[in-house]
Amino acid sequence: MHVNTLLLQDILAEEKWQKKLTDADRRALSPLFWTHVNPYGRFELDMNSHLDLVAAVAASVPGPRSGEPATSPA
Repeated sequence: MHVNTLLLQDILAEEKWQKKLTDADRRALSPLFWTHVNPYGRFELDMNSHLDLVAAVAASVPGPRSGEPATSPA
């Protein structure tokens, strides 16, 4: 709802809409719209490509903290 409120504020800040909306229109506005929300997410699959999981795992493994000596795995 916070994002919706920000969207409404941006639109209502435009002079074009300030002149066009009546008091009744302004009273009817609500940030409780949700038609732009997809609760299940959208996943587009490209079956002709693959993820480089080896590089992703290597990038996510943290190195030694500063001040600590690096040790080799046992």
